[in-house]
Amino acid sequence: MSFAIQGVYCAAATPLKDDGTPDLRLFGAHARALLDEGCHGVALLGSTGEAASFGLCERMDLLEAALRAGVPADALLPGTSVPSVTDTVALTRHAVQAGVKGVVMLPPFYYKAFSDEGLFRFYARVIEGVADDRLRILLYHIPMLTGVPISHSLIAMLREAFPDTVVGIKDSDGKIENMQAMSARFPGFGVLAGADPLLLPVLQAGGAGCITASSNVVARELRTVYDHWNDPARADEVRAAQDTIVAWRNLTNAYVQLPTVKTMLARRRGDLGWLNIHPPFTPLSEPECEKVWAEMARLESI
Repeated sequence: MSFAIQGVYCAAATPLKDDGTPDLRLFGAHARALLDEGCHGVALLGSTGEAASFGLCERMDLLEAALRAGVPADALLPGTSVPSVTDTVALTRHAVQAGVKGVVMLPPFYYKAFSDEGLFRFYARVIEGVADDRLRILLYHIPMLTGVPISHSLIAMLREAFPDTVVGIKDSDGKIENMQAMSARFPGFGVLAGADPLLLPVLQAGGAGCITASSNVVARELRTVYDHWNDPARADEVRAAQDTIVAWRNLTNAYVQLPTVKTMLARRRGDLGWLNIHPPFTPLSEPECEKVWAEMARLESI
């Protein structure tokens, strides 16, 4: 089945300068490299990209930096949601006017204990505020951070009202059963796994691909799984790629994931500027960095 948004997308980390502002040059180079390494596209400014720690202008600047670096607009999936409808409309309109493939949109996450009807109204106001037929939205289900789950009933409401706009979901809750159920219930609605090891089972369930943190460092292996998962002649190759993905994903979780991913990128990209991170996160300690880098060297030698 074909989906409006499908493939291997990197939940790209965002490099920072020492003063905490985004390093636009380094980010552009990273985004370009991710495509060269096998990603179909770059999902910038999500959880791994520290989106909630940037201002609106910085977020727009990062999107434009990727474009200047030669990343095609239709390979970009920026996160554009904040609790304010007005600011979400502004970020989303900027992205759509730049020609992006789609946007990844969290539910409003400050207030809690509201109904699906309230969430529907938030998304409806954003869609109507952007007022552009080119808009394609991936919902973002990550209740461990937002405290606001995306229910199947909400998806049904949005699909009925905006079938050409609300085209899929990134599910980062880690429950393959939910991804399987969405794929079965909503034909043509692209379900993308938010955890690297779940790409294979999501594809087997009729899903659309993945948006993951570990693709910052294992894009090639994820692309191997995506391209050949259903080819019996490549089963051994897919199995080996899956084992590699799991090993690297486990390494990203050796410490707090976000600073660990950035530590891995400092070695992979050859630039210690990648160690910078927004508070409340803190960089890994020097001994922790050395352990991560040693394990990277071991995995690379296999």
